[in-house]
Amino acid sequence: SSKREWKPLEDRSCTDIPWLLLFILFCIGMGFICGFSIATGAAARLVSGYDSYGNICGQKNTKLEAIPNSGMDHTQRKYVFFLDPCNLDLINRKIKSVALCVAACPRQELKTLSDVQKFAEINGSALCSYNLKPSEYTTSPKSSVLCPKLPVPASAPIPFFHRCAPVNISCYAKFAEALITFVSDNSVLHRLISGVMTSKEIILGLCLLSLVLSMILMVIIRYISRVLVWILTILVILGSLGGTGVLWWLYAKQRRSPKETVTPEQLQIAEDNLRALLIYAISATVFTVILFLIMLVMRKRVALTIALFHVAGKVFIHLPLLVFQPFWTFFALVLFWVYWIMTLLFLGTTGSPVQNEQGFVEFKISGPLQYMWWYHVVGLIWISEFILACQQMTVAGAVVTYYFTRDKRNLPFTPILASVNRLIRYHLGTVAKGSFIITLVKIPRMILMYIHSQLKGKENACARCVLKSCICCLWCLEKCLNYLNQNAYTATAINSTNFCTSAKDAFVILVENALRVATINTVGDFMLFLGKVLIVCSTGLAGIMLLNYQQDYTVWVLPLIIVCLFAFLVAHCFLSIYEMVVDVLFLCFAIDTKYNDGSPGREFYMDKVLMEFVENSRKAMKEAGKGGVADARELKPMASGASSA
Repeated sequence: SSKREWKPLEDRSCTDIPWLLLFILFCIGMGFICGFSIATGAAARLVSGYDSYGNICGQKNTKLEAIPNSGMDHTQRKYVFFLDPCNLDLINRKIKSVALCVAACPRQELKTLSDVQKFAEINGSALCSYNLKPSEYTTSPKSSVLCPKLPVPASAPIPFFHRCAPVNISCYAKFAEALITFVSDNSVLHRLISGVMTSKEIILGLCLLSLVLSMILMVIIRYISRVLVWILTILVILGSLGGTGVLWWLYAKQRRSPKETVTPEQLQIAEDNLRALLIYAISATVFTVILFLIMLVMRKRVALTIALFHVAGKVFIHLPLLVFQPFWTFFALVLFWVYWIMTLLFLGTTGSPVQNEQGFVEFKISGPLQYMWWYHVVGLIWISEFILACQQMTVAGAVVTYYFTRDKRNLPFTPILASVNRLIRYHLGTVAKGSFIITLVKIPRMILMYIHSQLKGKENACARCVLKSCICCLWCLEKCLNYLNQNAYTATAINSTNFCTSAKDAFVILVENALRVATINTVGDFMLFLGKVLIVCSTGLAGIMLLNYQQDYTVWVLPLIIVCLFAFLVAHCFLSIYEMVVDVLFLCFAIDTKYNDGSPGREFYMDKVLMEFVENSRKAMKEAGKGGVADARELKPMASGASSA
């Protein structure tokens, strides 16, 4: 019942144990898939590689029935070499070429069959089919079919995977051309890729700059939270105006620059950069106007946000390890993703040898085991969501400990580690259940997105509209459930109840404070969004100034997009922790005002800043009641929690 008494931090019990057991069984199934792929020989085929006849490179092989050239001794041939490495099969996502085991990869380009023959004689590495001797490379009429496509690009072995890969990635630009359908001129894509490769040092430096700026902003938030909102607002106004002005200035400058002494290639690059500058400048102008309009509408709704930001700043002062929470989560996700990708690669090479139409060997799984990759995909989503939910529960537990500890000197030495300990001992089942609910919504949305991409250009307008509507509805449902899950984890951290009870209690509290929720989520999220915009604008402006020096020989459209996307991702990872803290503080504040009235034995837990805010809101409500009904109706829910105090 929602009327029951909340007893924060008093009673602890294990929650949702059946879901924890189900999650453990699911993880055991994931381990079985990995073990099966390794036990069936897929690990050796993945790491050492195999040729088109089923022979694993670097070892002796057994003869396969009715397969020519199988069962060969490749002890001295440790590398896989493709006769035509640039012939990519986009449908099956593999190199559509004959593969051989060779003793060494050609480190230099081989332009003729004589060069191939000389390479085989000097290095003992035959690059043509096993049926052709090196002495016959230049004389046999079958050399054009059994030998590699000329010229043979310089290649080097991939570390740990023993495949000869071309050193020059221009061969794989054709693969990107097939994937990026909106590029009609292939030369444009080649120039974009060359721009990325030429500017890679600048890209890495700017990505590091965005990381540093995010850390600095998190430190600043701790100490100047009272004026943070106004500082961010002013900086974003100046940054958006400055960025827009610089873009228009660069556009005008480059348009007036003389072009008589440039080559045709440089002229084409200059035209691409000029067109990109115009698009950037117009987009920045529209974005700035929209930003100003939103700020104008929301300028009166910052008081509650300032109060919560101030308390959140105190939380980060007492719990400094919260700043590093994104690192641990990202590290855990990367470890899991590496394991998942490795297992997926194992699955791609497991199975029994089957001869295809060309007479070459492919490994395929038959029977029910061929659907293991579906299980593997579900595991990717569920376990990734589980890791993210563990972060939310850890942050919620630490902030709850801070809020409901009256004397902050009695806080645990490391509230973050104490929260992790409670999570592991009591609440892993709750996290597993919450993440599974998100998985149930995410999987249908991803299936619909896949269907939409496969039917692109084939479906009629009605079907396209229905698909997009379903995808949009599932996306909105996923966001709502994410928000409810986060508050359910907070309720669990407070009262140690199971997921369903916590979700119901949190939902009741949120409904009772609907206007407060709307205000905080609107203004607070917008302020944090301004912080992300500030980091992206600062990084993008630095990128524009640095890349502008390379405009004569580099198309810097794609490098700038990469840098800005990375900057936004980094800023989002760090500021999302601050957003979690504010949301947890609000739910604790709402519970505090509902179940406590300030009387002896029922004292408030809230910070003095929040008490002052409630009192000021009540006074403002009385004054607004005299001045206008609309303002009084807007301020009423902010002061109702302290009306009995």
